[in-house]
Parts: sequence; C-alpha cells; structure tokens
Amino acid sequence: MERKKCEECSGTIERKKVDFKIYGESLGLFPAEVCTKCGEEIFTEETSDAIDEAAKRKGLWGLEAQAKITRVGSSYAVIINKKIAEFMGLKQGEAVHIHPETRKKIVIQV
Repeated sequence: MERKKCEECSGTIERKKVDFKIYGESLGLFPAEVCTKCGEEIFTEETSDAIDEAAKRKGLWGLEAQAKITRVGSSYAVIINKKIAEFMGLKQGEAVHIHPETRKKIVIQV
C-alpha cells in the first residue's frame, strides 16, 4: 500500500532516493518515502536490510558501546573501546576537548 499523506504532519509523500548517513559517513543512496513538509523518511524492510549490510561492509555496524565511569586519582575517566578509537583515529596521549552539551550529554572533540 502506497502512502499519500504523512501520518505525522499530513504532508505529501514523495518517493525518492536519499543519502543515508551513519556517524557522518554516507552509506549510499536508498529508496524512501519522504514527507515534503516535515522531512520524515520511511524505508521498507528490504531497504533497511540493505542499509544494515552497507553499514557492516564499511565497518560502521555496532560502533555504539556501553561504558562505565571509573576513577583515576581524583578525576573520573570513561574508557573508549578499541573499535570506536580506531574509527575516530584516536591515539594514546592525544589531547581532546571535552565539554557538556546538556546535563545528559558530553561532547568530546578530537
């Protein structure tokens, strides 16, 4: 069944190819239904599977990780796993800038 109206905002739905990105990396163009008003993108299950496969091929699948805060002297530290460190090109001893974005989000800039 082809959608004509967006369920969120009642905008018009168009079929087009969109550039799907994860962690700022493009996985390619994929077909989607896109609302012309709110921009919501809907992918079929088949397309979602293709996006997952593209993410796996590029080594971007599963980069998210749980981490615990640990204590180092009088400071606190968060351990960044090897897969994320390699993706980001982090090196031991490298200086980074860290700041809170909100009370629930920390930003680390390399």
